[in-house]
Amino acid sequence: MDGILGIRNCSLAGWGRAGMAFPAQLSPGSRNSGRSRDFPAPQGPARPLRPAPPRRSRALGGALARLPNMAPAGSANLPWVEKYRPQALSELVSHGDILSTVQRFISEDRLPHLLLYGPPGTGKTSTILACARQLYREREFGSMVLELNASDDRGIDIVRGPILSFASTRTIFKKGFKLVILDEADAMTQDAQNALRRVIEKFTENTRFCLICNYLSKIIPALQSRCTRFRFGPLTPELMVPRLQHVIQQEGVDVTEDGMKALVTLSSGDMRRALNILQSTSMAFGKVTEESVYTCTGHPLKSDIANILDWMLNQDFSTAYRKIMELKTLKGLALQDILTEIHLFVHRGGERLWLQMILERPNSPLPFTECFLLSTVDFPPSIRIQLLIKLADIEYRLAAGTSEKIQLSSLIAAFQVTRDLVVAEA
Repeated sequence: MDGILGIRNCSLAGWGRAGMAFPAQLSPGSRNSGRSRDFPAPQGPARPLRPAPPRRSRALGGALARLPNMAPAGSANLPWVEKYRPQALSELVSHGDILSTVQRFISEDRLPHLLLYGPPGTGKTSTILACARQLYREREFGSMVLELNASDDRGIDIVRGPILSFASTRTIFKKGFKLVILDEADAMTQDAQNALRRVIEKFTENTRFCLICNYLSKIIPALQSRCTRFRFGPLTPELMVPRLQHVIQQEGVDVTEDGMKALVTLSSGDMRRALNILQSTSMAFGKVTEESVYTCTGHPLKSDIANILDWMLNQDFSTAYRKIMELKTLKGLALQDILTEIHLFVHRGGERLWLQMILERPNSPLPFTECFLLSTVDFPPSIRIQLLIKLADIEYRLAAGTSEKIQLSSLIAAFQVTRDLVVAEA
């Protein structure tokens, strides 16, 4: 071997990851020939080979040099929904009975399979993620928790593949169970849910499953019976306002009192939507007021709804239609939103609206048009029932994709027929 390689007393201790490096005296031609006559005899004592230093690109070196100065995870460029997401069960602001039950499950190490359902933005995903952070340390999170949401393919192949392999394996250095989180499980196919049923049964000793959905009816009964169900209802204003005020204080946003009311009203118990509206309005207008909130979301203002009702009840058909179309075009309003707000006026009755608006503005007299409107919207019960049926028919036809112009004509006609009935009864 000494004659072939031309290397004497060569130490192999330095041959590491660099592999079989050739001496510096070898020429490219001699490497290919493999004959001893092509290798010149080394001069002096042979030195042990050393592994070549690992190459590092200039870009990689610069990135590594900047690594300690990179911004932490909670930097200012995060959306407020993620920036202020609760990290522990104690930070959640609602559903105290559910949280206390889940906390007891965790403390007694008796966590069952969970099924969390309810409207969006009510804390379902935040609850189970906070549970996972309490169960596992940060370095164990990747090996003990599998989270799949609507962006992942969750057909039957995923259930038989990644979910099955994750649930069927045990960790060597960690006691306890793994956690599989299936967010928006109501989007899973029927076949996938049927396959998941058997996986849940077979690997209960090793894995716990948490299904999160908006509609319980889209989960097959076999999965429902294997889980402990918790319903997350919409958040009340008493719970939303303190959390919104905390975000406002942290971000230094200028919010008026009517702007806060508009945020709570338009979010309808959805904390995620309230934070998104707050962030977008503050970035677009600077100051968050009622008008800026309604303008940013494209929702009709109360004054616009009052004008529309005035035109439908006190103007002739052609004038009302023309003015409402001009307002829709000017502000980009959708007939569906107008119909929803008008329904609230009709359904609640005029007397309660009158008192509410006087209490909100005790020192400023209401305009004459508004006083007349609020007094005339309080229709007799029999007439109100017929009007609500007409509004429901228009809403159904809008959902089916019919023309907004034709449905607007039907809406004006329904109110003018109602006006004539009230006059006839008087």
